[in-house]
Amino acid sequence: MLLQQRDLYRGRIAPTPSGYLHLGHARTFWIAQKRARKSQGSLVFRNEDIDHARCKPKYADAMMEDLRWFGIEWDEGPDIGGAHIPYIQSQRIPLYLKVWEKLYNLGVIYPSPHSRKDVLNALSAPHIGDTEPIYPSHLRPTKISVKSISGPGKTNWRFQVPDGKSVNFIDCRMGEVKLIAGKDFGDFIVWRKDGFPSYEMAVVVDDQSMHITEVVRGEDLLTSTARQLLLYDALNWLPPAYYHCPLFCDDNGERLAKRNDSLSLRKLRGKGVTPESLRKSRNFIGSNVCSID
Repeated sequence: MLLQQRDLYRGRIAPTPSGYLHLGHARTFWIAQKRARKSQGSLVFRNEDIDHARCKPKYADAMMEDLRWFGIEWDEGPDIGGAHIPYIQSQRIPLYLKVWEKLYNLGVIYPSPHSRKDVLNALSAPHIGDTEPIYPSHLRPTKISVKSISGPGKTNWRFQVPDGKSVNFIDCRMGEVKLIAGKDFGDFIVWRKDGFPSYEMAVVVDDQSMHITEVVRGEDLLTSTARQLLLYDALNWLPPAYYHCPLFCDDNGERLAKRNDSLSLRKLRGKGVTPESLRKSRNFIGSNVCSID
């Protein structure tokens, strides 16, 4: 799949307010900022808060404050020029619903009442290490009655991947990436039973509507990129380019996570560490990064 470049560069930083941001987030967003500035383009800030069970207002306030302290500046988003431009996912549900309806009318999504446990029990060899197990094809419904469904309802909805289809793209850092639908990933959720779109669907709709031309994010989302490219293809939308950053690890070689806040920007800031010293550290410039198996 070829990713075309548009004339005007538009990048984005899209943190999730489910905890305090750590140094790995800062490096990814720093790279995003550098690539936007190098291209004389714009950088959009988006608050990805649709996981209402984990996202908290205190973390939303903290992430903007911490990123500004670190030296990240954005051109669109909260508090630009004294005006609040709400790029907040939880405020965009009507837009996501319209795209859900389009996907439904295209016949590429279906209701999926099965839980993660159901899926695991149906597999003889669960796919370990992914965010969700590969959904077995025999759990797909054989037929959906269009007249009987008026909206997402209170069940999960999945995108049916074209089994065996090769999803290829050129990553701006890693080069060619190739994943096989049905082998490396399976049918994935686009709408959750709690009434919110999934990450995969929401970011595609947002990046399209915000005219994002390049997505900078971590290597841990390579499979998500393949899933999202299938959504772009189904919707006949032009996808952005992608730049996947190497993952940031602690001194033990473990990938950083929000639950381990020893390298959170907030904690480092409280210790009197300066942004300049962090940006010049060996860890930040890449001597202590790990890759995905």
